[in-house]
Amino acid sequence: MRTALLAAVTTGLAAAGLTLAAPAAAGIAPGAAAATPDPGGITLTGNDVKRIRTRDIRLPAWKVALDYAMDKRGTPYVWGGASESGYDCSGLMLRAYQAAGISLPRTAASQYHAFSRKISWDRLKPGDLVFFSGLGHMGMISRPGYMVHSPHTGDVVKEERLNEWRRNAFVGAVRPDPKGVKRWAHIRELRRAPAPVMPVATL
Repeated sequence: MRTALLAAVTTGLAAAGLTLAAPAAAGIAPGAAAATPDPGGITLTGNDVKRIRTRDIRLPAWKVALDYAMDKRGTPYVWGGASESGYDCSGLMLRAYQAAGISLPRTAASQYHAFSRKISWDRLKPGDLVFFSGLGHMGMISRPGYMVHSPHTGDVVKEERLNEWRRNAFVGAVRPDPKGVKRWAHIRELRRAPAPVMPVATL
């Protein structure tokens, strides 16, 4: 396990143009003094190593799409709109996933039918597209119990709580980035993991 850990860190450091100094001894007993860093080098802490290992993680497509949609909050609703000047409900989702590299059809109904797997109300995840009122309206799950959408003429793109009325009008949902949803759990684990206890690394 020690060998694998050192190999993983060495790879991350190499990508940053750094090298890992050999530990002073094969093992350091608990409570023993750590190896003295090279006074001419740069000491990397466990937190530094963790940042190197996680900084270049590519965000999943659904997260890019969600960030796009959330960034458009305050943009006016425009029927048939799919630009910075205004969006309708499906136009916003079209551009959001387009920004993430995923192509969607233009209308709400065609976006719903573009995916064979449907997602039930109790299994919704951020990034899922949710459809209401006979496929007459749609939005994107932003966080548990909320969606971001472009509602109707006279309103603006906004985040809204999924209330009981929305629950009753719910038709179904689709997941344009299923692999990304699964990968996000792993990314969150990496980010939440404690910083590793590492030997001294110097430039």
